[in-house]
Amino acid sequence: MTSDLKLDAICQEYEGSEFGSVNEKVTIGKRENIVYKIFDGFLKPGNKSFINVATNVVRRATKRGNQSAVGADLILQVDGDDKREHDSERKSGPLLSGIAYCVCSCSMILLNKVVLSSYGFNAGISLMFYQNLVSVVVVVALDIFGVVSTEKLTWKLVRVWIPVNIIFVGMLVTGMYSLKYINIAMVTILKNVTNILTASGELYIFQKRQNQKVWTAMFLMIISAISGGITDLSFDAVGYSWQIMNCIFTASYSLTLRRVMDTAKQSTRSGSLNEVTMVLLNNALSIPFAIFFILIFNEWEYVYKVDVIRIPMFWFVATASGVLGLGISFTSMWFLNQTSPTTYSLVGSLNKIPISIAGILVFNVPLSLPNLFSILFGLFAGVFFARAKMS
Repeated sequence: MTSDLKLDAICQEYEGSEFGSVNEKVTIGKRENIVYKIFDGFLKPGNKSFINVATNVVRRATKRGNQSAVGADLILQVDGDDKREHDSERKSGPLLSGIAYCVCSCSMILLNKVVLSSYGFNAGISLMFYQNLVSVVVVVALDIFGVVSTEKLTWKLVRVWIPVNIIFVGMLVTGMYSLKYINIAMVTILKNVTNILTASGELYIFQKRQNQKVWTAMFLMIISAISGGITDLSFDAVGYSWQIMNCIFTASYSLTLRRVMDTAKQSTRSGSLNEVTMVLLNNALSIPFAIFFILIFNEWEYVYKVDVIRIPMFWFVATASGVLGLGISFTSMWFLNQTSPTTYSLVGSLNKIPISIAGILVFNVPLSLPNLFSILFGLFAGVFFARAKMS
C-alpha cells in the first residue's frame, strides 16, 4: 500500500473515532453522548454506584483515545517516511542527472568517432541524416505516449526557425568531418575557440561585456589551441579546417538562437517554446536539407556501394549514437532542473577531461610530451573559463 493510501485509511479511522477531533476537543454532540451513557449505565443492574459507572465510561474513552493516539503516531510516521524519501531524492537527483549527462555526452562522441574512423564511413551528411531521423522518431513516439509535450509545428514557426536550422545543419556536418580527421582530445581543445567567437559576438551584437578573468581565460585557450596544433603528431590540415568552420557555425548557432528565440515563442499558440520542441524542430527540419546535400554531393551512391552498411554492428553503433544525441538533450534538461546553470556549465567543462582521456586511450592516439601538455593546458583553460563566467 502506498503512502497516500495509508494516509487515507488513517484519516478515515481517525474521523470515525467517537471522541477524536483535530484540535483534541470534545464537541457538544459528544458531550451529550457521554452524559447519556453515564445515566444509562447507572440504571443498568450490576453497576453498584455512580463511581463505577463513571469508571467504566472513562475506561472506554481512554481505550478509544489510545486508538486515536495510535492513528496520530502512524500519521507522524508516514509523514516522516515521506520526508526522508523526499530528502533522499533531492540529494541523489543532481548526482544521477549529472552522471547521466556525462555518460551520454562521452558515449556519443566516442561512438561517432568509431563510425567515422574505425568503420571508415566517409558520408558524414548521411550519418547526420540517419541520426536526426532516429531522434525525430523517438521524440514523436514519446509525444504520442504523453511522456513529453511539444508545440504544434506550424508554418509560421517553421519560417522563423529555418535560419537557425541551416546553421544547425552546418554545425553538425562540419563537426562530423572534423571528428573523422582529428583525434578527440584535439577536437575538445579546439572547440574552446567557439567560446572566444561567442564572447566576441555577444560584445558586438548584444553589447554584453565580459570581465577581465573571462578574457584571460580566452587568451589561455588561444595559446593552448595554437600549441596543441603545432605539437600534434597526427596533424591534418583538412581536419583542422573543418574544425575551424565548426567553431564558426557553433558560435553563430548560439548567437542566432538568442535573436530568434523571442520571435519563435510568439509564433507558437502557447507563447512558449520548450527544449523538446526545439530538438524536434532542429532534427525534423534538418532532414530535407540533409537529403538535398546527399544528392548534391552524390553521397547516396557511396552509401549504396560501401560494404560497411551490410555490417549489423555498424547500424547498431550508428543508431546508438543517434539515441545518445537525443539523450544529451533530455539529460541536460534533467541536470539543469536539478542544479543551476552555473553548475551545468562547470560540469560541462570538467566533462571534457574524461572525454579527452578516453579518446586517447581507446583510439591509441600518438602523443608527444609537448602535445600532452598542450591538451592538459587547454582543459585547464576551459575550466578556468567556466569559473570566470560565474564571477
